[in-house]
Amino acid sequence: MPMIPYGRQNISQEDIQSVVAVLESDFLTQGPQVPAFEKSMADYCQAQFALAVNSATSALHIACLALGVGKGDRAWTTPNTFVASANCALYCGADVDFVDIDPVTFNLCPLALEKKLLQAARDNCLPKVIIPVHFSGLPCDMQAIKQLADQYQIKIIEDASHAVGGKYLGNPVGHCEFSDITVFSFHPVKIVTTAEGGMALTNQPELAEKMALYRSHGVTRDPDLMQGESDGPWYYQQVDLGLNYRMTELQAALGLSQVTRLDQFVSKRHQIADRYDQLLSSLDVVSPTRTEQSYSGLHLYVIQVPAEKRLSLFKYLRAEGVGVNVHYIPVHTQPYYKEMGFKSGDFPVSETYYSQAISLPMFPDLSQQDQDFVVQKLAEGLCR
Repeated sequence: MPMIPYGRQNISQEDIQSVVAVLESDFLTQGPQVPAFEKSMADYCQAQFALAVNSATSALHIACLALGVGKGDRAWTTPNTFVASANCALYCGADVDFVDIDPVTFNLCPLALEKKLLQAARDNCLPKVIIPVHFSGLPCDMQAIKQLADQYQIKIIEDASHAVGGKYLGNPVGHCEFSDITVFSFHPVKIVTTAEGGMALTNQPELAEKMALYRSHGVTRDPDLMQGESDGPWYYQQVDLGLNYRMTELQAALGLSQVTRLDQFVSKRHQIADRYDQLLSSLDVVSPTRTEQSYSGLHLYVIQVPAEKRLSLFKYLRAEGVGVNVHYIPVHTQPYYKEMGFKSGDFPVSETYYSQAISLPMFPDLSQQDQDFVVQKLAEGLCR
């Protein structure tokens, strides 16, 4: 029996044809598809600038670099995320700390943030940047986070890897009304895919200019950024230390085609989530919360189960062909972070959440028959 995965890309014939067209063209990299994809996402999100890169991790890294995060600085994020949300600041030589999550939304908790900022101000160790993560696609309470950040003159990077196609207070995630930079992921299990890929969006031209340099070796042909006179039409200069984080034309063509179905993908995810909510209402599980101020991208559908049953239930579901997963192991409990001094018990809400979390299959092509099977096996597993 084939395994029902927890997530899966949807690839149409139009997607395939768009990639084949690039293979038959003159440009596999640095051609017209990347800027076209960037414009489509900037237009969709109503943002001024969008910069495509080869992964969301790369986008997080150049976002930190553009904001001047470096040695001696601090960055705060949530423990309930993939490690990249914290690692991006370490790449810049900064220190990382965490803010515990809200027990209902599983996002960074504004109340916990306020308390931690008050203490950090007293201790003269405020962060330079805060990286809230829109876990599972549900936007954080960005208005509250922005008010606190402004009070302490802290920059914000929204890690919206899960939330492309979502909305907050009526505006698209990526609008950057409450942040300096927003980051998306286009990994195959995300809302839309470029196979691997990411994007950073901003409304600030100086940040866009810096990120464009950092993603491409720090090299430019822009006369306004160069020193001295040009040697000729071929001339370029390296004006900063950058990296090779560029997206290929193949990836951009796939993304450009996928974005035409973005609203359709998210709408279908909501239909599936609504049906899960109904089917699970009589079981001993807690379904994920959706808030009035937000429209979730619904990358994940994470339920809470009794902690003592989680391991046996996970094994049973996998054995029965239901490809459940767990998102996420709290970052501060990873061995690499424990070596920095973090320990279990530091962020109890995140740890309690983790002990009870199981991600059920969630992707647009999930059939009602497969969804019924998932819930049937979940009910059986809970009764074992």
